Amino acid sequence: MSDATATTITPEQLLERKRKRVRGALGRYRFMAYFTGVCLLVLTAEVVYKYVIVDIIAPSLPTPTWMWYIGAVHGWGYLVYLLVTVDLGLKARWKPLRFLLTLIAGTIPFASFYFEHLNTREVREQFQL
Repeated sequence: MSDATATTITPEQLLERKRKRVRGALGRYRFMAYFTGVCLLVLTAEVVYKYVIVDIIAPSLPTPTWMWYIGAVHGWGYLVYLLVTVDLGLKARWKPLRFLLTLIAGTIPFASFYFEHLNTREVREQFQL
């Protein structure tokens, strides 16, 4: 390739490419954080129904077989949440503790909403999105 056909990328262009990649990763992360959080809340309600209400309070109540799908949806959603969190964390260069806490947040009711809020605010400030 000759010097006449080579294109030079400016630092501003590199920064804008990085912002675009981080913006996309942040959008995916935010969606999955909410999705995982909502699924986890529904799963928590299912567990309370199944193991507190049916098993202890009212054993005569039926447990619908479709309730199995709630756990399955949350499980697969959590797997995707892990992947998009790693994607964002690598692009935003999170420290290991932040990585770990954010990954675990998908297993604690309401934690994914809280960490989504903190991470979104920090990433938007860091990359001026």
